[in-house]
Amino acid sequence: MIEKKNFYINGSWVSPKNPKDIKVVNPATEKDCAVISLGGKEDINDAVLAAKEAFKTWGFSSKEERLSLLENFYALYKKRWNDITDAIVQEMGAPKDFASKLQTGTGASHTKSFIRYLKEFEFEKPLGEHAKNQRLIYEPKGVCALITPWNWPINQVTLKVIPALASGCTMILKPSELAPLSAIIIAELIDEAKFPKGVFNLVNGDGATTGDALTSHPDVNMISFTGSTRAGALISQNAAKDFKRVSLELGGKGANIIFKDADAEAIERGAFRCFRNSGQSCNAPTRMLVERPIYDEAIERLKKYASEFKVDDPSKEGEHIGPVISDVQFNKIQGLIQKGIDEGAKLVAGGPGKPEGLKDGYYVKPTVFADVNNNMEIARTEIFGPVLSVIPFETEEEAIQIANDTDYGLTNYIQTQDTEKVQRVARKLRSGMVDVNGAGIAVDAPFGGFKHSGIGREAGKEGLLEFLEVKSVGGWN
Repeated sequence: MIEKKNFYINGSWVSPKNPKDIKVVNPATEKDCAVISLGGKEDINDAVLAAKEAFKTWGFSSKEERLSLLENFYALYKKRWNDITDAIVQEMGAPKDFASKLQTGTGASHTKSFIRYLKEFEFEKPLGEHAKNQRLIYEPKGVCALITPWNWPINQVTLKVIPALASGCTMILKPSELAPLSAIIIAELIDEAKFPKGVFNLVNGDGATTGDALTSHPDVNMISFTGSTRAGALISQNAAKDFKRVSLELGGKGANIIFKDADAEAIERGAFRCFRNSGQSCNAPTRMLVERPIYDEAIERLKKYASEFKVDDPSKEGEHIGPVISDVQFNKIQGLIQKGIDEGAKLVAGGPGKPEGLKDGYYVKPTVFADVNNNMEIARTEIFGPVLSVIPFETEEEAIQIANDTDYGLTNYIQTQDTEKVQRVARKLRSGMVDVNGAGIAVDAPFGGFKHSGIGREAGKEGLLEFLEVKSVGGWN
């Protein structure tokens, strides 16, 4: 049993003021794999005070100093690659190869990307040739509360921690209590890289107590949160009291529009993107919109693909999906699968219960529903499991209307060989990102959404700007 009860506050590992231990469960075995403690208001007060004090100097540190420390961190991160991967396999059940290449891999990619953008970024510059004595100064926002989810733990930690450090902010990280182990390794790396004490702090905890104390703290200047839309709304209410800046990366219900001229792999590629990470991705294309002339063929292909899709032990090598994160999530998914059946959608593959041969662990069958309409709950709710809803459409206009008929607006997908159609449809889709023909979204492209999918952008230059205030100075020269 791994024991990680301490918090990282003001450059030291310290005991909780009022210990409240909980077990971290390995979702592949349903057995405890670690024990942590949940932080309370006093722990948060200590962490915020440390960050506030550290900001007095770190907020005015040079770009060169920050770059040197981040490069130290990146070198150390690569040395702990396997440790981070093993932690992710244990805490969230991500298969070994997937955890290494994509989960741990994205953390490295984001770190490297932010280092590059920091090198290029001008923190002071003239407004323009027309006003040479007008200066723009980009300054760190201040003390930041960073709250990260369990589904892409290191990806989200690095998308927040690295640009916050790069900008000169100080911070308190609260990772998900369901998957805290990889974030604890990040704290160890920051300590080893010798960032000044108080710049980075980590307090484990839940949302109701720890998260609430953090997001309502009067000395926190900014909140960056990734998680559910419901929690995002509550955090926004806390932030409003002190006019804190809020950056929210929330849910999604992405539409994947498959036109009749889509490439030969489009159907299976779409299902793969839905099922990957056991369906636990906010940007997953969980609604597949198929043009009527190829609809019947698509359903047959999906039936075959989903029925043969591998679900297995995450400790094994190979391309397969593992379990979902918890019994709560498993039961939610099972309830929504049953809801789809009750609503009259046609179950094509998968369905209720666990895959054959996987008695222990929170494993879900890759599931496909056909003949779904956009008013059904399975088409409107973010299921967060390997469940695909297939909806037919007749015209381009109808496809756009269905795609946009959702509370969310994170990522939509287009599959067609018609370039003019791609550009026409992409402009009309109300989402922060559009992925065309499996091209993917670049690591430094702005990541974020419209509507209930959140506020703000992560990654690249925009991700750095989220942590900066701009000051205008007249009469600089």
